[in-house]
Amino acid sequence: MTLSAFLAAQRASVLAIVDGLDAQALTTPVLPSGWTPLGLIEHLGHAERHWFQEVVTGAAEPLPWSDDHAPLTTPREPEAVFAFYADQCRRSDAVIAGTPLTAPPRGRHPEPLGDEFADLRGIILHLVEETARHAGHLDVVRELLDGRTGLGPR
Repeated sequence: MTLSAFLAAQRASVLAIVDGLDAQALTTPVLPSGWTPLGLIEHLGHAERHWFQEVVTGAAEPLPWSDDHAPLTTPREPEAVFAFYADQCRRSDAVIAGTPLTAPPRGRHPEPLGDEFADLRGIILHLVEETARHAGHLDVVRELLDGRTGLGPR
């Protein structure tokens, strides 16, 4: 399905952009807002979990940790965050594979976005947009960290 391919491409871009960064770089805030590349990867895992599990299916398994960290930072090690993101993407893909694009969500996202998504198709498009937006953020931060540009799948 085309939508799944676009989502997969954006996920791959995110991972390619941060590939090769060590733990110090992954946990270094570069911009005044204080977020870190690793925190943003974890955020994307939470977004996948929220939209595809909590909203589309109406339920999600409990997280292995409390969700009380500062916005877009994480105390977890890179290996744990990357494993979390990969697991959430796999779970999302399973939801997508087993749900018609026209299926209405069983759960709900809080306002103001709550009423904007009437079916799985809209939710996938939203995740493509969110993942692409954050890939752009990571592009800028990667350049500021080590000067590398043009990273991503070829």
